[in-house]
Amino acid sequence: MNMKETVAYLTDAIEARRSTRVITGNPIMLMAGLENPDFHRALATADLVVPDGAGVVWAASRLKQPVQERVAGFDLMHELLQEGDRKSWSAYLLGASADIIRTAHDNLKAKYPGVRFVGYRDGYFSDSEDEAVVAAIREANPDMLFVARSTMNQEPWIEKYAQELGVPVIMGVGGSFDVVAGKLKRAPAIFRKLSLEWFYRLLQEPTRYKRMLVLPRFALKVIKDGEKVLKPINPS
Repeated sequence: MNMKETVAYLTDAIEARRSTRVITGNPIMLMAGLENPDFHRALATADLVVPDGAGVVWAASRLKQPVQERVAGFDLMHELLQEGDRKSWSAYLLGASADIIRTAHDNLKAKYPGVRFVGYRDGYFSDSEDEAVVAAIREANPDMLFVARSTMNQEPWIEKYAQELGVPVIMGVGGSFDVVAGKLKRAPAIFRKLSLEWFYRLLQEPTRYKRMLVLPRFALKVIKDGEKVLKPINPS
């Protein structure tokens, strides 16, 4: 689906109160899924996977299964909030540091006054605190839950608690709150058009270079393995 169709699909889910777990697929996540059975399960069982990364769009085209367009998670989050602004939906924000999530909450609340922001908290909590975090979200009863935690924690955590949370649309948003809060800048349009958003992010956060080494590995795997590229390396 393109962006417009994706928003319409998720709008239906919210209005029907149908639990929908959304994953914004990128090469780093796909490679992690190939090597980690638990992460692979989290990806494979999602209700909707959107082509977030430019590498995913390229791979789909190369494998002759092209997508209509890139559906960036950051943009999808804002499209849903814009729709929620018109329809008085509610949202809960979970993740990032305490300062970042507070600022992101305040900025989004100002930008989308029609959305009822029913709660937020940082993503730095232990497994022993999961029950309390889930209970707080259930009590808030949002229409949308946006989660920003580390790659290996975010999707497995959402998968584990999706049914218990009972939220119509649950979506991992990675570093989106950092951008919303102003800690990081979104890549300029020219970088996005040239599929170099990852490079702009690397310029802002040079310490991410080890993560970025996955990108050429992914490209080589697509070229080498073709349609078998998503076969798990360590299946369970």
